[in-house]
Amino acid sequence: MVQEVVITYETLFELLHREKERTDLQKMEPAFFSDVIGYIKDKKKILGAKDSTFAQEERRKTERQLENIYKIIKEIYERREKKIILLALDKSRTKSNLIDTSSLLKEEKVVFEALSDLLDTYRDSILYSVLNEQMPFMQPIAKAPKEEFRPASELKKPTKLVRFMSYMSKFVGPELEEYGPFDEEDIASLPFEVADVLISKGKAEEIKEE
Repeated sequence: MVQEVVITYETLFELLHREKERTDLQKMEPAFFSDVIGYIKDKKKILGAKDSTFAQEERRKTERQLENIYKIIKEIYERREKKIILLALDKSRTKSNLIDTSSLLKEEKVVFEALSDLLDTYRDSILYSVLNEQMPFMQPIAKAPKEEFRPASELKKPTKLVRFMSYMSKFVGPELEEYGPFDEEDIASLPFEVADVLISKGKAEEIKEE
């Protein structure tokens, strides 16, 4: 049974260490993702503390820590992602229902099952067709517009031009892209969703382009 873990910088680092050192997928609290989100939100509250010598130093420390936290979370995900891919590959190759999936988080189980189904489908379409002296019959499982498969870096996102109302420390967007820091009166063109959050919090105002 997994012991309840309070998310801290140290526990995240320990979770990453375990995933790196051990070949099997490590057990985590079922609420790991929601706990991490809550932890990040708590850290960001520190960045909004009132000005004081202590608060300034605490903000700088928190900014550095947040940068490391994002990197640790990303690496934990990618380490587990690789293990999930190997589990799905093992299941597809062996056709076994005895693959241990007890360490998968519920969100990861969806990924595992989707990968297993995908591998099974194409194994049947390619390998078994050839073994039966037939040409592989290849058909995409799901048809989607081509632009959906383009790298995010190539997609031009709609932006808003904003003016910052006060100093804004460096922050990370929804796709882990970094912005800032920005000084008061700085002007920047930001993705709609990022700009709207800043505007709603009174951190920036939209500049209407005529």
